[in-house]
Amino acid sequence: MSLHDAVKIGIVSISDRASSGVYADQGLPALQDWLARALHNPITFDARLIPDDQATISQTLVELVDAGCSLVLTTGGTGPALRDVTPEATLAIADKEMPGFGEQMRQISLKFVPTAILSRQVAVVRGRSLIINLPGQPKAIAETLEGLKDSSGQQLVPGIFAAVPYCIDLIGGPYLETQDAVCKAFRPKSAQRVRPS
Repeated sequence: MSLHDAVKIGIVSISDRASSGVYADQGLPALQDWLARALHNPITFDARLIPDDQATISQTLVELVDAGCSLVLTTGGTGPALRDVTPEATLAIADKEMPGFGEQMRQISLKFVPTAILSRQVAVVRGRSLIINLPGQPKAIAETLEGLKDSSGQQLVPGIFAAVPYCIDLIGGPYLETQDAVCKAFRPKSAQRVRPS
């Protein structure tokens, strides 16, 4: 039996072309790989590959929350292009908006590309689930989740995932424990679990 809470995580790649088979989806493998490296918890993934359609995106997010996913991560569809409707679809099913996540993702991405200001990622809470829109590129997914480190591995800019476990605590979800070498979660002392020695 694991010492760590089991967690169900929804991962959604949103792309007209990948969902219709024009090219292979890279978003779902990137999300699954990063989360498997970042968390000690046993994870069950519920993965979806869907087109850039607002009603479909909203419906998929609701289904994943209803299926018991404590965390839902989307990739794709957050730019200014006409077919980019992921933020609208996410906000449409939100109980609460969590603007700090989008602000921090843009700050991290700005260290790499000036076009980061064109990204419109949002994060919301629905029920007891946290839903976060991530960038579309696998490299950018890892950068925004993990943050920026210098050559010695010291954290220069915190990634957004450092705040995810405590946010999930606050909305009544499972206790997520991170692999510090990948991404060290931050919790106030009063919210930290003490492991029996």
